[in-house]
Amino acid sequence: MKKIFLFFVCALLLFPSLGQTKNYINGIDPNYPPFAYVDEKTGQPAGFDVDAMNWIAQKMGFTISHKPMAWDGIIPALNAGEIDMICSGMSITEERAKVVQFSNPYWKVWRVFVTKEDSKLTPKDILSSKIQLGVQRGTSEAAALKKEQKAKNYPFTFRYYDNAPLAIEDVLNGRIDAAFMDELPADDAISKGRKVKKVGTHGDPDNFGVAMRKDAEELHKLVNEGFKQLMRDPYWKELQKKYMNK
Repeated sequence: MKKIFLFFVCALLLFPSLGQTKNYINGIDPNYPPFAYVDEKTGQPAGFDVDAMNWIAQKMGFTISHKPMAWDGIIPALNAGEIDMICSGMSITEERAKVVQFSNPYWKVWRVFVTKEDSKLTPKDILSSKIQLGVQRGTSEAAALKKEQKAKNYPFTFRYYDNAPLAIEDVLNGRIDAAFMDELPADDAISKGRKVKKVGTHGDPDNFGVAMRKDAEELHKLVNEGFKQLMRDPYWKELQKKYMNK
């Protein structure tokens, strides 16, 4: 017994990683419901992606903590080593894929225009009028629409926000005429009684993936295998019912 114990101690000294659980930090948008947000009651990170990654971490044998961050600086923070991944409703784009690697897609979402409930604006009106249009800075939908505006000379003016709920607030108080965002944050606002409506989709749907540094091969394999197992588990349906009423 003593020999076995001494062998174990020596192994730990020679290989300090043995017996240690790896902890990863997930950067999240603190106000992107239902995927990621800070719960007002508990003050803790919550959401579809937070719960999904907690499940994956438990199954794949690592621990995870979630760090709320400003969205427009989250990729630089990842590549600077401040966080290890971004599982927070991040769209997979060619531009982002130049500087990070993505997991396999795990969700698809459409982009929509949002107006007040009593607004008569249509998507065509929004694109062809000199209105104020709100978008979240640093998002794929903002970048895509700005590129499209330049190509097609749309006359509207962008107004940028730190998150989708702030844009919705300014739709309601009349500071902007409409907002452009992913569909699920719009659905979340409507489900909470905000007097806004979706007036149409625009562009192609986005695929969400988990962003990691280019050299994070071990983590990349863990995340892909974790989502593969999660999607086969009944908990995947529970998450959709909890956060998306599906």
